[in-house]
Amino acid sequence: MSITVTGSIERKGFGPGTWAIVSEDKTYELKNAPEELRKAGLKAKVKGSVRDDVMTFAMIGPVLEVESFETISSD
Repeated sequence: MSITVTGSIERKGFGPGTWAIVSEDKTYELKNAPEELRKAGLKAKVKGSVRDDVMTFAMIGPVLEVESFETISSD
């Protein structure tokens, strides 16, 4: 099942780190985030599927496999 999350992109974790989207109520670790989405501070709307079958070293929240995204203007 696909969901859409709106929030800010952040770099999280130790070592190489991981990319996440932080919404008002939850943080999702991004899986397969395209390079254009990997920009700290970017406001975006990300559509994807929550992957319950994936574990990561970062363990910052549910893993959201990116299907598509759009940036949100800060104007």
